[in-house]
Amino acid sequence: METLTARGRAVRVGATLLGLALLLLGTARGTDDDFPFGPFRMYSTSDPPDAPAPDTRVEGVDRTGAVVPLGQDATGIRRAEIEGQQHRYAADPSLLRTVAEAYAERHPGAPALVEIRIVVRWFGIEGGRPTGEWTDETAVRWETTG
Repeated sequence: METLTARGRAVRVGATLLGLALLLLGTARGTDDDFPFGPFRMYSTSDPPDAPAPDTRVEGVDRTGAVVPLGQDATGIRRAEIEGQQHRYAADPSLLRTVAEAYAERHPGAPALVEIRIVVRWFGIEGGRPTGEWTDETAVRWETTG
C-alpha cells in the first residue's frame, strides 16, 4: 500500500473543506436549483393535516368540443415539467401553445385543439385523511386564435 503524499493529503482536505463550505452555504442561502449543495425543499416540508391536496393535470378541448387529456403519453411533456413552470404559464398563457403543438405532432389525424388549460383538482383532507370531496380550479387557460 502506498502512502499518501503531503500534497495529496492537502488536496483531499481542501476538496473536503470546499464541499463542506458549499453544503453549509447552500443550506443557509441556497434554493432547490442549487441541489445537491442547496436544500431540496420538496421533501423537507409538509402541508398541514387539513390542507387540501392538489393534483394538477393538463387538458385540451378540440374543435368538436371533446375534452382531451394532455398527459405525457399524448404530448411527451411530463406533468412535473408543467407543474414546475406553472407560474410562467400563468404569467403568459400563450406558452401553452407548445403543448398544443406537441399534441398535434403526435396525433396528426386528430381534430385540432382550440383550448389548453391547466386544471388543479383540490382533494379535501381532514385529519390527514381524504374526505372524498374535491373541486377543480382552472389555473391557466389559453385559446388558439385560428
